[in-house]
Amino acid sequence: MGKGRPRAVEKGGLGQLSSVEPNGSLNIPSGPVYYPTEDEFKDPLEFVYKIRPEAEPYGICKIVPPKSWKPPFSLDLNAFTFPTKTQAIHQLQARPASSDSKTFELEYSRFLEAHCGRKSKRKVVFEGEELDLCKLFNAVKRFGGYDKVVNDKKWGEVFRFVRSGRKISECAKHVLCQLYREHLYDYENCYNKLNYVRVRNCKRGTNSGTKIDRGADSDKAGRCKRGRQSENKHNQRANSEKAGSCKEVSLIEKGIDSKKARNCRRGTQSENKSDQRTDSKRARNCKRRRQWENNSNQGTKFSGSKKKRKCNNSGTDKVCLVEKEEGHDQICEQCKSGLHGEVMLLCDRCNKGWHIHCLSPPLEAIPPGNWYCFECLNSDKDSFGFVPGKCISLETFRKVADRMKKKWFGSGSCSRLQIEKKFWEIVEGSLGEVVVKYGSDLDTSVYGSGFPRVNDQRPESVEAGIWDEYCDSPWNLNNLPKLKGSMLRTVHHSIAGVMVPWLYIGMLFSAFCWHFEDHCFYSMNYHHWGEPKCWYSVPGSKASAFEEVMRNCLPDLFDAQPDLLFQLVTMLNPAVLLENSIPVYSVLQEPGNFVITFPRSYHGGFNLGLNCAEAVNFAPADWLPHGGFGAELYRLYHKTAVLSHEELLCVVAKSGCDNKVLPYLNKELVRVLSKEKLWRERLWKKGVVRTSVMSPRKHPEYVATEEDPTCIICQQYLYLSAVVCRCRRSTYVCLEHWQHLCECNPRRRRLLFRHSLAELNQLVLMKENIKFETPESRSMRRVNSFYADSASLSKKVKDKQVGLAELAEQWILSSCKIFQLPFSGEAYSKALKEAEQFVWAGQEMDPVRDMVKNMVAAKDWAESIHDTIRKVENWSCLGPNEEKVHLDHIADLLKFDPVPCNEPGRLKLKEHAEAARVLIKEIHDVLAKSPVPISELDDLYARASNFPIHVKESEELLEKISAVKVWIGNIRKCFSGDSPAIDVDTLHHLKSEMQELEVQLPESEMLQQLIDRAEVCQAQCHELLKGCITMKRLEQHIQEFESFKVNIPELELLRQYQIDATLWITRFNSVLLNIHKQEDQENAVIELKCLQNDGALLKVQVDELALVEIEMKRACCRKKAFEAHSSKMPVEFIQQVLSEAVVLQIEKEKLFVSISEVLAAALAWENRAKKILAVEASMEDFEDAIRMSEDIYIILPSFMDVMDALSAAKTWLETSKPFLEAANCAKSSSAFLTFESLKEQFALSKLLKVSLVEQVMIETVLKNCEEWRHDACSCLKDVDDILNVDIGDGMDNNVILKIEELITGVEGVTAAGLSLGFNFPEISKLQDAGSMLRWCLRALSFCSVAPSLEEVNSLTDAVNNLPFTCNCGSLFSTLIAGVTWLKTALEVLSVLDSGRGIRKFKLSDAECALMESQVIKVSFPAMLRQLEDAIEKHKVWKEEVHAFFGANADEQSWASLLQLMELGKKSAFSCPELDMVHSEVESVVKWRLWCQEVVGSRDEDLTSLIGFLLKIQQSLHRSLYIYEKSKGWKVRYFCTGCSANSDDQEFITCSSCKDCYHLRCLVPVLPDTNDAKEYVCPYCLLVESGSICRSGDSPLRYAGKRPELKMLVDLLSDAKKFHVWIEERDVLQEIVDQALSCRACLTEIMDCALAYVNEDVTSISRQLTIALKALDVAGVCDPLASHKFDIALARNSWRVRAVKLLEDSQKPVIQQLQRHLKEALAINIPAEDYFQQKLLEVKQTGLRWAEIAKKVAADNGELELEQVFELISEGENLPVRFEKELKLLQVRSVLYCICRKPYDQRAMIACDQCDEWYHFDCVDVVSPPPKVYICPACEPLPEGNTSFSESIKQDRSAAKDGMPQTPSPRYAESRGQPKSTKLSLKKNRMAAADEGNNLWSNNGVDRLLWRNRKPFRRTAKKRAELDRLSPFFHS
Repeated sequence: MGKGRPRAVEKGGLGQLSSVEPNGSLNIPSGPVYYPTEDEFKDPLEFVYKIRPEAEPYGICKIVPPKSWKPPFSLDLNAFTFPTKTQAIHQLQARPASSDSKTFELEYSRFLEAHCGRKSKRKVVFEGEELDLCKLFNAVKRFGGYDKVVNDKKWGEVFRFVRSGRKISECAKHVLCQLYREHLYDYENCYNKLNYVRVRNCKRGTNSGTKIDRGADSDKAGRCKRGRQSENKHNQRANSEKAGSCKEVSLIEKGIDSKKARNCRRGTQSENKSDQRTDSKRARNCKRRRQWENNSNQGTKFSGSKKKRKCNNSGTDKVCLVEKEEGHDQICEQCKSGLHGEVMLLCDRCNKGWHIHCLSPPLEAIPPGNWYCFECLNSDKDSFGFVPGKCISLETFRKVADRMKKKWFGSGSCSRLQIEKKFWEIVEGSLGEVVVKYGSDLDTSVYGSGFPRVNDQRPESVEAGIWDEYCDSPWNLNNLPKLKGSMLRTVHHSIAGVMVPWLYIGMLFSAFCWHFEDHCFYSMNYHHWGEPKCWYSVPGSKASAFEEVMRNCLPDLFDAQPDLLFQLVTMLNPAVLLENSIPVYSVLQEPGNFVITFPRSYHGGFNLGLNCAEAVNFAPADWLPHGGFGAELYRLYHKTAVLSHEELLCVVAKSGCDNKVLPYLNKELVRVLSKEKLWRERLWKKGVVRTSVMSPRKHPEYVATEEDPTCIICQQYLYLSAVVCRCRRSTYVCLEHWQHLCECNPRRRRLLFRHSLAELNQLVLMKENIKFETPESRSMRRVNSFYADSASLSKKVKDKQVGLAELAEQWILSSCKIFQLPFSGEAYSKALKEAEQFVWAGQEMDPVRDMVKNMVAAKDWAESIHDTIRKVENWSCLGPNEEKVHLDHIADLLKFDPVPCNEPGRLKLKEHAEAARVLIKEIHDVLAKSPVPISELDDLYARASNFPIHVKESEELLEKISAVKVWIGNIRKCFSGDSPAIDVDTLHHLKSEMQELEVQLPESEMLQQLIDRAEVCQAQCHELLKGCITMKRLEQHIQEFESFKVNIPELELLRQYQIDATLWITRFNSVLLNIHKQEDQENAVIELKCLQNDGALLKVQVDELALVEIEMKRACCRKKAFEAHSSKMPVEFIQQVLSEAVVLQIEKEKLFVSISEVLAAALAWENRAKKILAVEASMEDFEDAIRMSEDIYIILPSFMDVMDALSAAKTWLETSKPFLEAANCAKSSSAFLTFESLKEQFALSKLLKVSLVEQVMIETVLKNCEEWRHDACSCLKDVDDILNVDIGDGMDNNVILKIEELITGVEGVTAAGLSLGFNFPEISKLQDAGSMLRWCLRALSFCSVAPSLEEVNSLTDAVNNLPFTCNCGSLFSTLIAGVTWLKTALEVLSVLDSGRGIRKFKLSDAECALMESQVIKVSFPAMLRQLEDAIEKHKVWKEEVHAFFGANADEQSWASLLQLMELGKKSAFSCPELDMVHSEVESVVKWRLWCQEVVGSRDEDLTSLIGFLLKIQQSLHRSLYIYEKSKGWKVRYFCTGCSANSDDQEFITCSSCKDCYHLRCLVPVLPDTNDAKEYVCPYCLLVESGSICRSGDSPLRYAGKRPELKMLVDLLSDAKKFHVWIEERDVLQEIVDQALSCRACLTEIMDCALAYVNEDVTSISRQLTIALKALDVAGVCDPLASHKFDIALARNSWRVRAVKLLEDSQKPVIQQLQRHLKEALAINIPAEDYFQQKLLEVKQTGLRWAEIAKKVAADNGELELEQVFELISEGENLPVRFEKELKLLQVRSVLYCICRKPYDQRAMIACDQCDEWYHFDCVDVVSPPPKVYICPACEPLPEGNTSFSESIKQDRSAAKDGMPQTPSPRYAESRGQPKSTKLSLKKNRMAAADEGNNLWSNNGVDRLLWRNRKPFRRTAKKRAELDRLSPFFHS
């Protein structure tokens, strides 16, 4: 099938397909990649169907098309512009919630006022600025609350939310933590508890499945909630008014004080009874009475306005509407309705209202506590989204993208891993602010598609065949949604992004956030070009888990915006999802790749650079169930759907589909049908019996052609059904929200439906095409079977259960009786209205629908009969304008047999029909006559017009009469005087019409005469047109028929001929007028030419046509003359023009006379010019001739010859000036003046036609130059002779003298040549010869004196600058060989190695140079002597080296080796011996440097190395002493801290380890030993205290650098390889030996310490103290041993701290024990360790007691009080502290009331004097309670009158035996607490109001805290009866 395992795409270089965590680890698996073949690639939907089982579990897959599929990109990138959006990448995850700080401040102030009795006035300042508590609270909530932030140390991340872009110190983190703990911790606890109550109530409502009760309680509760809008006004009243007010939430929710709580529970109302006590005020106070109304009066359910609406339901709609308007005190912002006040939520800030079912998502019940709308919760200032930007070009966008990528990754390449890691770091907010642009969601119908489309313009670079191929390709995203098999084929509307692709232009880091597609569609994304896109996906099966993780990770964002995932603005790191067991897969999309996401698959990602992609949705058959889920999701969140899912199902089912679609389609249809049936039946049961059918669609075969109404609650399209009411006619709701439409009686509402259940069922059955049994077929049978269940559908009518089928049968029987009775419209309408409750149902109601259809047809027929008779009988009364009844309509009504119903008017209508038929017969008879008088026709038509029934034949009669009248009118127009001309054809047409009408009329003769005259005129015109037409004859003929009004075409043609001829003659005369005076003769020629052509086309002969030819020739001649006059012309042209003028007889014109004069002047100048050119005249003659030619405006033949001769002379003079100036001025030769150019200049002077003086001067200069060249050649010959001299073995002094003379001669000749001013080639040769002679002279000077290497190199370099022409002489060759030898010899002797300072050359090189000196012809004696001496010195040094290395290594010193190396640098050539010496020295120096770096510092001198080593040796000796002393050595009284072994210094002894220390060695120094009673050294203190932090200033601490032992061993190993003895090696050997001994001692101690598990820790502590001292003293570091010591020290510290936990006077808390045990696991404490076993035992005992204590604290008094006290005593005696549990038990032990029982669920009341609480039934208080209550103890009753009931007395007597007894004062005192603690406990008692029948309820100890308790003031006398309770009132 071409599919493969998930693997990386082979193209690209951005790494593997995996994601990265913040730490860079790759762990996100790749999604599948498929490579379809050519055949598989033909059908995209078929291919997706094949891969779906494998790919859908990933949620995403990538498809790589075949290589042949390469669609052209159709957009013009140069002209492409698009809008962009700005994305703040750093806020996609790490952003604060858009919470409104004012709302938070309001809620926080209410909390402070309720719980703390104060208002928030002062600002909280942090780091000099006001701290935003709202942001701080949301940030802590993001990271799990205060406790989790503290435990996880997340205050740095919290700070980033509060103050973005700043750094925080550790101190600031602590301050921020303390501020939160001080100001927000209590608020967080209250907030969490309130949320817990809300969630629990929500779950309880969901689990029970109960709906919102619309009875009395919910109605009151809702109106109480509405009452909050006036709460702020109540808060501003006087104190007395405050005392009587009551708020509508519980004590814990609002936190009111105890005084207000008591008033609230008693049900007291406001003492200020003002005129404002309206129904709304009573609603505000309703919650005060709710508790008592539930018990006393269950019948009171609604307020007065509500009752009024119920009573007036039977009235008119108008009255109902008015009453509702009066009763609405709040309007829902969503549905705009003020009804259903019982479920109306009011915002506690803005007072706007929402129904709880109108919220998104809806709520099940009114939430407790304050509630704020999303507008108040969210701040527009802090709201987050992608900001739309301006339209920019692609080039501008590319520049922005390039800058972004260069900013983050520079100009080089970067991997996907780097980009991905950086992206998630930005998203998590750790890299600061990053803002990018993204061209997303570009509608391709507006901005263009990247794929070819038929209507788009094809680029020239794309072939037409390729363009058409990809236009029709199924993989073209423009075609994908409408392919065969797609469920979207029927969608008519072009939905952007769904039916029409969207284009995406991305850049680096631009992101598409987590989301799944609209309506749970599939999506396909194609990458056109650019950098890759990185995708992440979560499978659709894990969507719910994904949403849960998102809510848990971003709680503050979801609290502010519950529909956050619908907004596509939030990202979450995939690593977080993986940590929460959510599968995540990654795909890298490269250019040319498709990416498919599956339904409900959450996906997101980002772009790795500039790219372009295109995406669209599609929906194969398997999408249908997901589409149903998406529709339900839209319904839940009240979001408008993309399209109606129900409509799509119905249209697809009607349009036909294949077998692949059927299973999915049938399943969805069954689901929709079941749901529709359920709700329609429910509405019928509730009383909604009025129904109507929706109007049919104009195009039912398409989806979304017409806009359906939407539900005002859930915003869903109402395609199948809806509910309306007469009170809100334009408002619709779905069946699920029918109760929220209004408060009218259900019978006033109407069900609108498009299909009955039977039609829907038939639609399902029509699609069933299954040949064998399948689950789908079984579901079809279930569909058919549930219609049988509808027969059992029933409801209660008049205290009787009546079924739908039973009612239908009764209706059918009554309808049959109606048919038998005479027709009554009222009876039929009533029956049809009753039938509305049946027609919506299924197939069981087909008889009803058939009866309804018959009844409707019968009613329509009978009403038509009545209407027709009425119209016929009343027509004459209504007037002629009233429409008549057609006879065909009457016939249709009378043709029914049998008749639909009993209608008596049928016979009467039949009589009227017979009369109409008689009239029709008369009309037929008249029309059959031929001819017929016109008067008879008029009479018959008048009768038909007055008949009340319309007959078709009267129309035929009217048509004939009208035609006759029209014909007569046309004839009269022809003969009228002012009528226009008539066509001949019109006359003939009138004649034919007259014959067809068969009517005799007087106008017929007049028409015939006119036709005859027209025929005569037409014949004459034909005759004239056949011959040659003259102007005269034409004018006569036209004059004859001038007044004839018949329009004859031939006559009109002749008239046109005449007009054309006349116009041509007029035009000819105007052209000839002054034609010879025109200057623009060209236009005249053109005009005459046109005139001639037009004249040739005339049909009439004109005489003026012959004159046009002559005038045109003259105009052409004038044109040429004007050309000669305006521009220069040749002489021949002018002569020709003048001759033509003579022939045409126009030569006398002024123009031609002027031209002839100019011609004469030109001929005279031409003669003179020829004479000048014939002889060599002067330059003045030529210039005069040129000046004369300027006045002659003719092209002269000889003018150019004269000009050329003059120009050549001037040019020659100009080029001769440098030669003449060079000869006159003795300047240096120029590079431009050569001797050859002088010759050429002289030759050019012979060709001139002008006579010049300069010609003679040039000839003289040429002769002087030829003489100098002769002298130069002679000098050069002498130089060649001397250079070819062979000097042999000896050298003649005459050669040097000759060379010196030649140098002088060459210089003289060279100077003479330069003085001539020309660039002779001989000058450079002379200069080269001089250079060669001077070089030879210098080389010959080295024969007598030994030169330096620099001099020889300089001479050698000069050879390269000598000319090659002179290198062939024998003298020069000999000198070159000698100089080369000199250079070699000097290099052998003097060249040193720049790196080592020794010679590069070997001894063999020197000897070879000595042999070469015998070959050269020139001798250098001084150089030979130096070379021989160097060879001898090298041999002597070499013998010394062999002697040194041949001796014993210990006998050779380091100084001898250095001396030998220095001598070798001066005397030796390069040789192995020299390298060996140098290598040995280098090795020793490097070793000493390394050694010094290890033991000391590189900056110190090497001489200090031995000092460092000796210091380390001494420290190791002291360390060994400490180890060995512990083994029993006799203690010597010298200081352990230093090496001074003297008793004269003052010292002190440690009382623990008995070691001595000099006072001066202690840090810090002790001031006086007499003051120190008992001294303990720092080492004993550290070990015994259990600390593991070792101080750096301990007295034994080695002061220097401590090298590692391993490095010292390596140094020693290297030192043993040297050939010389060094002192440091011996010292190092001793150090290593001592260090190894120390390691052995330490290992012995550590093995013992690590294996120790007993109770006594002192022995191990002593050993660790010794090891610690030895380690500090030692100057060598041993990491391996130190690591084991650290472990042993950590374990000892753990044991010491465990002893403190177990034996300390202050008991530890359980958390301390748990942390200590966790630490034991971390450091591997053995399980058999004594202290670990002891801690585990204590922990388990404490946890068991705590569990029992929590259960007892919440048992509502089940356990006896004595046992509670025993449990408290047990808890106090535990070795672990449990403060919270003890506090709970103490509260549990408090007794109340006179019955002396713990707190229970019974209602209680507080005394206003003593604040004591009593049960209602114990003190005989009945509901409602009094405003002020004084208990019997404070106000005793008279004797014999007791307030206690008999039952209470019995309870009190029984309490002596069975109830908990008050403990004795002695026992209470033993458990007594300080006075402050007692007072705090008294203030911390808590109580809560019950929401049911009881006033009090136990909802946890934390909800029973009493606030602001009054002090205890009662006297002993009043407490006489309650003395035994006194110990517990203050406990």
